[in-house]
Amino acid sequence: MTTLPGGGPRISGLHSQPVAPVHASAAIPPQQPQGALREIMCVTLCKVGQETVQDIVARTMDIFHMLRATQLPNGVTQNHVVYQERYNKLQEHLRQLTLLFKKLRLLYDKCGEMCGVSDVSITELIPFVGEETFRPSDIPAVGGLTNTEYQEILQKLHQKNQELKHIMDQLRNLIWDINSMLAMRN
Repeated sequence: MTTLPGGGPRISGLHSQPVAPVHASAAIPPQQPQGALREIMCVTLCKVGQETVQDIVARTMDIFHMLRATQLPNGVTQNHVVYQERYNKLQEHLRQLTLLFKKLRLLYDKCGEMCGVSDVSITELIPFVGEETFRPSDIPAVGGLTNTEYQEILQKLHQKNQELKHIMDQLRNLIWDINSMLAMRN
């Protein structure tokens, strides 16, 4: 182990090869068009957003687990220090959760700017029961299909979905019957 000029320790083998400086222009190949770079940046932002949502869910689950494990005082004198520690930990989780939501909002706004996504109404993002999720008349000929061909394909898809739903219901009933018989044996 040797020391660096700044006084810090240097572990032999870790810094044995010189590292060439990386320039900003070297990170982006010049042959990529601007549109492809924008798509890559948008995909990267979406990936970071996905990870942020996963962090939000994990933090929320931690909060719920902490709340489930916490006993109400109910007139019993408990250690005040323990409750204060739990309270501080809960406040820290809530603060981190707030920061994650702010980060997610920034990512959403930046991705919207880069990808050209305009503000979309909530009804377009979340389909409601009984509401058609998309209208074929709004979409121009998809993949060279005419509107009538598209309608036929949608109708067949709807029919297949109904058949699958019927099969799932039958399987659910069969499993229910099997579980009922097993419960009666015991």
